[in-house]
Amino acid sequence: MKPGLENGQREDSLIQNDLSESFEEEVRAFLGDEEKLHLFDDLTKVNPVTTRTVLKCLQARYRVNLFYTNAGCSLVALNPFQPFSCLYSPELMREYHVALCPQDLKPHIFAVAEQTYRNVQKQMDPVNQSIIVSGESGAGKTWTSRCLMKFYASVAASVISPKGSETVERIEKRVLDSNPVMEAFGNACTLRNNNSSRFGKYIQLQLDRFHHLTGASIQTFLLEKTRVAYQAPNERNFHIFYQITKGATAEERLEWNLPEGAEYRWLPNSERNLDEDCFEVTRGAMFHLGIGHATQSNIFKFVKTTADLLQIPVEELLESLRIRTITAGKQQQVFKKPCSRAECETRRDCLAKVIYARLFEWLVLVINENIYTDPSVWTSFIGLLDVYGFEAFPENNLEQLCINYANEKLQQHFVAHYLKAQQEEYAAEGLQWSFINYKDNQNCLDLIEGNPLSIFSLLNEECRLNRASNTDLFQTRIEKALSSNQCLSRDKFSKKPNFIISHYAGKVCYQLAAMVEKNKDAVPPELLHVLQNSKDPLLQKLFPVTEKNQNNTKTQNRAAVVTVVSKFKSSLEHLMEILSRTTPHYIRCIKPNADCKAMTFRREEVLSQLQACGIVEAITISAAGFPVRIPFQSFIERYQLLRKSWGSSKKRAWDKSNSHPAVKKGETAVKDDDSAAVLEILQDAVRGQTPAQQTGNAAEIPSVYCGKTKVFLANSVAKAAMLAAAELDEGEGKEFPAPGATLARPPRSLGPLQAAVLSWPLGLVLASAPVRVTGPRRALELLSCLRGLQEGSREDLGCGITSIRALPQGSVKFHCRKSPLHFANVSPHTEAFSIVGFNQILLDREELLPT
Repeated sequence: MKPGLENGQREDSLIQNDLSESFEEEVRAFLGDEEKLHLFDDLTKVNPVTTRTVLKCLQARYRVNLFYTNAGCSLVALNPFQPFSCLYSPELMREYHVALCPQDLKPHIFAVAEQTYRNVQKQMDPVNQSIIVSGESGAGKTWTSRCLMKFYASVAASVISPKGSETVERIEKRVLDSNPVMEAFGNACTLRNNNSSRFGKYIQLQLDRFHHLTGASIQTFLLEKTRVAYQAPNERNFHIFYQITKGATAEERLEWNLPEGAEYRWLPNSERNLDEDCFEVTRGAMFHLGIGHATQSNIFKFVKTTADLLQIPVEELLESLRIRTITAGKQQQVFKKPCSRAECETRRDCLAKVIYARLFEWLVLVINENIYTDPSVWTSFIGLLDVYGFEAFPENNLEQLCINYANEKLQQHFVAHYLKAQQEEYAAEGLQWSFINYKDNQNCLDLIEGNPLSIFSLLNEECRLNRASNTDLFQTRIEKALSSNQCLSRDKFSKKPNFIISHYAGKVCYQLAAMVEKNKDAVPPELLHVLQNSKDPLLQKLFPVTEKNQNNTKTQNRAAVVTVVSKFKSSLEHLMEILSRTTPHYIRCIKPNADCKAMTFRREEVLSQLQACGIVEAITISAAGFPVRIPFQSFIERYQLLRKSWGSSKKRAWDKSNSHPAVKKGETAVKDDDSAAVLEILQDAVRGQTPAQQTGNAAEIPSVYCGKTKVFLANSVAKAAMLAAAELDEGEGKEFPAPGATLARPPRSLGPLQAAVLSWPLGLVLASAPVRVTGPRRALELLSCLRGLQEGSREDLGCGITSIRALPQGSVKFHCRKSPLHFANVSPHTEAFSIVGFNQILLDREELLPT
């Protein structure tokens, strides 16, 4: 680190670029009252929005232990590098879950999680949700994902599940137990992070039609298997190796040939003790996931891959490591050639890597088999994406290239979905909008993955050549083919062949040595053959004999080789396709300092991360934009009750000249009656509001804007929903008290509606019964409610029921109108009954009474 004075001068030069002289005075005025800066929990309220003002607010909040801050469409999460158990307690989870409006509470990952859960409940397209957790290595992504999973397992639990509480508890337990197992086998201690994920994962939490957690699935990406045989200085191998060597019993050490106090070449820095070295936690989680003690023992013995433990004849194993088999000529003659010492070591490393990689894939498969639910059971999902953070080490190779490529794709998703698409939509809908510039990383992606020429395509072509790769020639070829891309350069002072890519998060120099061989990821056929002939039952699953013919075919047809970058690109494209069909939510994890020191905020390091991921641009667009966008038809269908001209008793002509000043209208591109209906609804929804006040140099922004096909709102539609609910409850329909209150004579249905109407209050009573009351008292409460439902005249209800509405701990109403909350409407047995508006919210225990 440079002295503080130089850091300050460099920081000032960086942030001076984004400040014009006209803003300087406003910035000084804003930053003048430092005691209030920590109160800005939403950075869209900062005025003016600059990197300097945003940075100062984050630093002020960090000092007073406020680590989460809203930033428009993103949540900024600063890593405190010390435990704060009160921030993630079950009580706090509950507080965010039962809150009427979680956004009114302090910014938190639980607020984001609750928003995704409520979005699923509302069934608004796209129903499925994704939370994209991004940031540098060590910024806190793994911890964030772990806490999010605990939140969903808690709030999406079904107490009254038909499967029974034990089954539900088992599902939740298994979903949570997948974390320690995946971290033990896939995480390691690196220079930047004691618990760094060395693979990417997308966890899909599956919910049934009642929005209860029924299962999950895990998709993984690019395990860094080279770490098994090579660890950079001051780094460690995967956690599981240290867990076994430190936590195995005396009997297990004897069985697995692990002498006490022995040192292992592939387990450097084993003297360091980390929280992640707990063997018992991993074993317990594996047991709950259905991996028994015998299978566990079989897995753990692979930490020392000797011939005895692999159940392979010693001579066969040694020959596969020392002798190379060559098939040549038309006659397919077989020649055997002794390997050099270097080749033998490479084969030994390859053996360890391929066994570990297959073992990891098998573990993921077993976990998925134990937590996955049949597609017929679940109807929606919430996805959690936790990928390796952006990396730039002194030595970078194919692993870092793939990791940083994944981060580039996610940054492009953010840019395309939010910074670019949203502004283009405003223009297309006729909104008055001045485009806000942002950093687009398309050039960098073209350099890495573009067609016909890119680094990936040149790497793959080099792998198909029937000759050894020359790194100097390959470097020249890359420079010549891709010289027109400004994101490419090289370190001319380095003697090692290399290339430099200007990523969105900074420049990274990649060494070409061994990159082509890593991309080939070839496993010598002799090694596969000897592993397939093992007597070990687990190895037989990992290396089935059926692969023999496939392997021979691939060696004969070199064009059919599937490289590492090809597989990784394909899996990443599949992931991006899934993300594009979900509603995304972004959590930007920020690393306050590179040394992982508690409560240390280094402004220059935080600033570079904010600039790299486009946080300031996102805040600017959010502050000036409309986060809520609803198509006309959906808006009318949901809030039709607010139309004064709707219904036979309230006919009124719509006068366009009476439109509220806070509502602005774009060019009409849909039916005039739809446009008029929307304006009529909005007339009352915004009544009493004043137009958005001008702030700074920004133009006046209306709170509601009618585009060509959509309604744009600057804030939540909660007020419209409340107005529609009030309209629905305004003297229409019949009413009887909720369970526990003095019972009136409830209505009863006639004719074919009898079964449906009677069964609905039954479900309502069971769902809304007092949860804290137990034993005989609860039974009496239920019986009294049910008795009240059975007593009553048939004439009280009639045949026009289309909706039933219940207020928490309040009355229950039957209505002749359809509920305005369209997302909650369920139509049971529509072919048999004319009831079309049952409100599913009544069946949700959490929506009725706090537990």
